[in-house]
Amino acid sequence: MSGLKLAFITAIISGFAVFINKFGVVLWANSSAYTTAKNVVAAIFLTALILFFKKQAELRRLSKKQWFKLLLIGFIGGSVPFLLFFKSLTMVSAAEAAFIHKTLFIWVAILAVPFLKEKLKPMQFIALGILLIGVYLFGAPAQWSFGAGSAMVLGATLFWAAESIIAKKILAEVSASTVAWARMFFGSLFLISWLVFSGQISTIIPSSLSQGIWALVVGLVLFGYVTSWYSALQKAPATEVSSVLVLAAPITAILDGIIAKHAFPMQIIIPFLVMLLGALLITKQFAYLYSRLVKKTNHLPV
Repeated sequence: MSGLKLAFITAIISGFAVFINKFGVVLWANSSAYTTAKNVVAAIFLTALILFFKKQAELRRLSKKQWFKLLLIGFIGGSVPFLLFFKSLTMVSAAEAAFIHKTLFIWVAILAVPFLKEKLKPMQFIALGILLIGVYLFGAPAQWSFGAGSAMVLGATLFWAAESIIAKKILAEVSASTVAWARMFFGSLFLISWLVFSGQISTIIPSSLSQGIWALVVGLVLFGYVTSWYSALQKAPATEVSSVLVLAAPITAILDGIIAKHAFPMQIIIPFLVMLLGALLITKQFAYLYSRLVKKTNHLPV
C-alpha cells in the first residue's frame, strides 16, 4: 500500500482515536496516569507484533547510534509531549490547544526542508497556506490567552514535529514496526519513570472495570495509529504525511456530531473541503485526479 493511502488511513484512525479519548480520559482522575496506561497497552501490542513477525534479529543488528535514535524517539515522541499536552488542557481552553496542535504540519514542513532535503514546489507552498486557512476556519479560538499553557501545547507540537524528522531518517534503515515499537515501549518507560518520580505510580492501576476497558480499547487504537503512521512516513515525504493528518480533526467532529449529538455538524463542511483541497494539492493528488478525469473525457465517444 502506498504511503499516501496509509496517511489517509492514519488520519481516519487519529480522528476516531481523539473521539474515543474523550470518553476514556474522564474516567481517570489523573491524565498522566491515563496517558501512561493506554501507551503501555499500545506498547504491549507492538511487542507482540515484534515477536509474531520475529523482528528480534533486526533488534540485535541495530547499532548503538540507531538505538540512541530509537530512545530519542521514545523520549520526544512517546512521553514528554504527552505530558505537556495533557497538562496544558488544565490551563487553556480545548479550542486553543487543538488549534495550536493542528499546526503540526507547518513545523514538520519547516524542519523537513533543511534536515530531510524535501523540496516543496510553489503549488505545495500554496497548499500549506490553504491547509492553514482550513484549520483556522475549523476551530480558531475566539479569544487567545497565550501563556504557560499555550507554550506547553506549542512545545508538545514542536516535539512531535522533531520526532517526525528523526523517525523519517531512521525509517530508511529500520522497519516501521520496530520504530513504532521503540516509540511506545521507551515512551512508556519514560512515562512510568515520571509517575514514580512524582509519586503517582499507584494511579496507573485501573480502579474500575470501565477504566481498564477504555485503556485497553484506546491503547489498541493507538497501536493501529502508530503502526500506520510510521508505515506512511517510511513511504512518503514527511511534509505530505503530516499534512494529510490534518483531516483527522473534521473526522472527529463528524463522529462527535453523529454519535454524541445525533446531528451532522453542517458548520464543518466548508473547513473540511478547504482542508481536503489543501491535502490533495500538497500530495499532488489533485493534479493526478484531474489528469485521470481529462484522460477519461478524451476517450469518450463523440
